[in-house]
Amino acid sequence: MTASPNAYASADEALSDTGPILVPASTSLQEQRPRALKHGDTFAVYDHNGDIFAGPGSPEGLFHADTRHLSRLHLTINGARPMLLSSGLRDDNAALICDLSNPDLHDETGNCILAHDTLHIRRVRLLWDAVAYERIAIKNFDRGPQRITVTLHFAADFADIFEVRGATRERRGRYEAERLLADSVTLAYTGLDDRLRETQFRFDPPPSALTARRADYVIDLAPGETTAIFVEIGCDALPATQSARRTFFRAFLNARRGLRASSSRAASVATSNQILNEAVRRNVADLYMLCTQTTEGLYPYAGIPWFNTAFGRDAIITALQTLWFDPAIARGVLGHLAANQATDFDERADAEPGKILHELRRGEMAELGEVPFRRYYGSVDSTPLFVMLAGAYLERTDDIETLRRLWPNIEAALTWIEVHGDRDRDGFVEYHRQTDQGLANQGWKDSQDSISHADGALAEGPIALVEVQAYVYAAWRAAAAISRRLGDAASAGNLSTRAEAIRRRFDTHFYDEALGTYVLALDGDKRPCRVRSSNAGHALFAGVALPERAATVANTLMASFSGFGIRTLATSEARYNPMSYHNGSIWPHDNALIAAGFARYGMREHAARIFEGLFEASTYMDLRRLPELFCGFPRQRGGGPVLYPVACSPQAWATAAPIMLMQSCLGLRFDPRGKRISFDRPVLPSFLDDVLLRGLTNADGAVDVSLKRSGASVLVQVIRRSGECEVVTTA
Repeated sequence: MTASPNAYASADEALSDTGPILVPASTSLQEQRPRALKHGDTFAVYDHNGDIFAGPGSPEGLFHADTRHLSRLHLTINGARPMLLSSGLRDDNAALICDLSNPDLHDETGNCILAHDTLHIRRVRLLWDAVAYERIAIKNFDRGPQRITVTLHFAADFADIFEVRGATRERRGRYEAERLLADSVTLAYTGLDDRLRETQFRFDPPPSALTARRADYVIDLAPGETTAIFVEIGCDALPATQSARRTFFRAFLNARRGLRASSSRAASVATSNQILNEAVRRNVADLYMLCTQTTEGLYPYAGIPWFNTAFGRDAIITALQTLWFDPAIARGVLGHLAANQATDFDERADAEPGKILHELRRGEMAELGEVPFRRYYGSVDSTPLFVMLAGAYLERTDDIETLRRLWPNIEAALTWIEVHGDRDRDGFVEYHRQTDQGLANQGWKDSQDSISHADGALAEGPIALVEVQAYVYAAWRAAAAISRRLGDAASAGNLSTRAEAIRRRFDTHFYDEALGTYVLALDGDKRPCRVRSSNAGHALFAGVALPERAATVANTLMASFSGFGIRTLATSEARYNPMSYHNGSIWPHDNALIAAGFARYGMREHAARIFEGLFEASTYMDLRRLPELFCGFPRQRGGGPVLYPVACSPQAWATAAPIMLMQSCLGLRFDPRGKRISFDRPVLPSFLDDVLLRGLTNADGAVDVSLKRSGASVLVQVIRRSGECEVVTTA
């Protein structure tokens, strides 16, 4: 690696005029509580002041296409860091707003020349089309004029996302010479993949002095006067106009309109609980912020900061969770995954014909093959989940033309399940990685220690997971329904027969009477992993569980309820650790799927209890966001959940969990061919007395529906109706 002596060699240096600015090294996102923005393939992570200090263990920075384009951005006034007043995201996630003030400012002799809280600084940040925009407004509340020096320190290390996460590299590319004009700076890096990556800065008005590492403004403010500085930071390019002021307001308007347009077609939820209403608004805003427009439609990226890209499993589950709410998300997910379905063998990517994507990356390390994730297929469940989603989408929308186009991809997925997924022809789908760089465990619990036996010994592969067999069963059933709708009754019958055969075989090999639930997995020697885990709840979600098993499995799962949610692993198990990633933690999406399984078998009270627990957990969370996961410690009176140190937030399938929980409790189902929307034995959780659902759509109509508690029952009333749409309630 070669480097020029400029500001962007390393953000760890973080130099000020007087020496290094020390930023505590930490890997705990909960300690930092960063602020995040996202648009498309670009996201930014700031501290509460709106600054970026990308020190060791810090996810802060401006990232585009898996490369950090900005590793430092630090505002000072007369060399001092402003004091934080408040910091928060707009309700629609269009902008981050930070209110700051000055500390006591002293001259060289130590005399105070400006008392604290004399200046108000408001920083407004937003992202649009791979550009970070900022407006810095400074108002003088002193009775006299003030001259101040405002400085923006900046750096760009062009680190790959995997480097930021901790990967080390023996070699890197080269930093190019910076380009300076009166109002702009360009920093550049040519990677080992020969791709030039640039970070372009533009300032309006031009700074008093500008170098490759700082912009200085000497500003005179009259009493009561406000001045503003506009900054654009582009990942590889900036808008053609030369006015950063003009493009800021245009981008702000576009960001607000874009988020409003994305969410406008979805149903809306209003309830008697104002705290839940706030949480739902945040969930919806986060969901559409995470959605990226692809050629095939909207696609929810998995999460910020580590997973801002297309993941197969995460997006499919998010689409299933939100299918009643906005089926356009499912259509986009199906289309994008079909377009990226594997068509050939590639051991380095765990790819086989028909397999559905696990992860897509576009950074330097992925392009060079230093990590296998450029287009990686190492998940065993994405393929059956893809078919499941296709069937659920058809059931929700009756959009047969989309399914007709997808049918070749569905057939390819079914062939993978039958041929490559079941290598030993025992009727179960197993995983075994083909590259040592890939994931050792390839279900949703993909950490190294997540699949074990009762004594704690790790299971050896190939491994057949309980939830994967449930998904396979549901995939065959979904394929049968699609085939029948396409007019092939004979094929539909054969597919249904396959599903029932799997169901019987699954019950024989996975149900354990002594455990009172399904075993976690079968190892490579077909020995059952006799462990009580949350995975068993997915058998209820997918419908593979025999009806006579459902109540026992549900009771076993609820025995692992912490007060906030069902743990990934029961407290009695050898590997139980409430602070582990998958062995005792609580995942909102996992709980939402389990609750959907409870509802499927008529146990809506259990579903409501899960909803209550997760809702109560969210009241302790920053911005009322449910994170990717939190620790599984028992709930303490008067206290909230223990947070997990590196949980992503927002995370798509956690954001969507309350949306699915609402559906499960209300028994909400759609029959587009029959032009009906039904509420099957609806239950309201204890924190709700009434719910208003607006914009529930069916093939030929839409309704607004009110649900109110009436003693032990729930009354359902149609408030508004358009087109042909009947509402049916089952008591």
